[in-house]
Amino acid sequence: SSPSSLMSHRHSALDELDSKSNGAWTDTQTATQTVSSGEPDAYVESLDYTQEEEAKVVRILDTRLFPWILLTTFVLNMDRTNHSNAISDNLPADLGFTINTVNTGTAIYGVAFSIFCFSGAVMAKIVGPARWIPILMFAWGLVTMAHALIKDKAGYLTVRVFIAITEGGVIPATLIYLGGFYKGTELSTRLGWFWGVQAIASAVSGLMASGLLQLRGRSGLEGWKWLFLVDGIITIVVAVIIWFYLPKNVASTKGGLRGFKPWFTPRQVQIAVTRVIRDDLSKREYEKRVTRGDFIDAATDLGLWGHLLLSNVTLTPTNPLGTYLPTVIKSFHFNVFVSNALTAPPYVLQCIFMVIVIRHSDKVRERGFHGAFGSAWQLVGWILLRTMPDKASRGVKYFGAVVVASWPYNHPLNIGWMSENTGSVGKRTVASGAVIFAANIYQVWASQIYQADDAPLFKRGNSINIAFAGFATIMWVVQKYYYRRLNRKNGRAYAALTEEAKTQEDREAEKKGNRSLTFRFM
Repeated sequence: SSPSSLMSHRHSALDELDSKSNGAWTDTQTATQTVSSGEPDAYVESLDYTQEEEAKVVRILDTRLFPWILLTTFVLNMDRTNHSNAISDNLPADLGFTINTVNTGTAIYGVAFSIFCFSGAVMAKIVGPARWIPILMFAWGLVTMAHALIKDKAGYLTVRVFIAITEGGVIPATLIYLGGFYKGTELSTRLGWFWGVQAIASAVSGLMASGLLQLRGRSGLEGWKWLFLVDGIITIVVAVIIWFYLPKNVASTKGGLRGFKPWFTPRQVQIAVTRVIRDDLSKREYEKRVTRGDFIDAATDLGLWGHLLLSNVTLTPTNPLGTYLPTVIKSFHFNVFVSNALTAPPYVLQCIFMVIVIRHSDKVRERGFHGAFGSAWQLVGWILLRTMPDKASRGVKYFGAVVVASWPYNHPLNIGWMSENTGSVGKRTVASGAVIFAANIYQVWASQIYQADDAPLFKRGNSINIAFAGFATIMWVVQKYYYRRLNRKNGRAYAALTEEAKTQEDREAEKKGNRSLTFRFM
């Protein structure tokens, strides 16, 4: 079902534009950077082009732009995963504290990361995402290397704050950037790959750690310090490359490392801009500032609150999993080097399963059951780990860890679902910041699930994870049927209007966003 008007015969303007604009699959305002940056004539309302011409434009974006975006998120998650690898190499003991201090650091990281997610979107508007992304990368590369200078608890907590500040803004900036090049329906699978590559980065980080941790003692440094140093150097090198490669918009693809010739012809530039605006008419208002009304509209949207709760509940069990997976595998009587290498297979599987589920979700245009499937998978994994006998072989225990760690990550589904059901640009901007905040602030309480007195099997912690995963599974279904009820309610209300009132409602549909009776929720 297309998110077009409930009464399609009355919405000729929306039908002409294929009416997929009621919600784009992105967790940003998805505005066209091209229109707002020196190419006012690029959007041609009456422009005609073939599917082959449009496909060629998308193919250029997919081969010359998107791989570099994947590289940035790959480096980001590689740097975020190295923390769990370092913990398995006795980082707490080396610095004179227990995993409870690690939990405190994770909570502080979550708060700082969430706050600076907002700054990422704001600075991307001011500086431009093509510049802000590499600036952040360079900064967190330096902070990653600074882990090698840590001597005690205070130094550890300080560095974790700064790593959160520098990493926090890159995801919203990146998603704003992608929204300027892709249509909402095109972003579905690409966002799946965006988070899928993060899983691959976690796998590569584990494999790197299995080797780099063996450098313990070289130059008087612990193995985990070598890990942070190497990761930081890689990040800085990539940041410099990205600075000279990412184009500001489709009209600025010539020069730097991009080559001496532009990627697009003048006609292709027009196609690239026009097709994105046609996909979502609200993108014409990209320069419009967020108003007080947008904040009120978002704050009073029950559906948005459902998505924020979904983020909190669904992601809570992923925090102890992501922080302590190498440590948990190590408790199965594998050495530290093997345990880090063994984190790779489940992360690779997670990437594969996640992309499959998201692609199928986009194909059948359904979100709730697909998200519930991912959370139910995770629930089964936590039950396996919780009920597994203490005397089970390490192979069986590792199988349980693989099941829970390879679950089809459904956070991209929640973000896309929220965005396509939001409506206006202003409200979508507020909603995007809120959901990114919700998708990180959960670390405050999630970081306390695994405690030192519950190690190494974390039976109590896994019981808590079971509760969260079970509740998340139910929440996905509840959210689906909430939207279904709204569609029926709006359909009946619209049908009861007079012809004059229907015409007025049609005219105000874009202004009202998802408050309009003509809006169809996904």
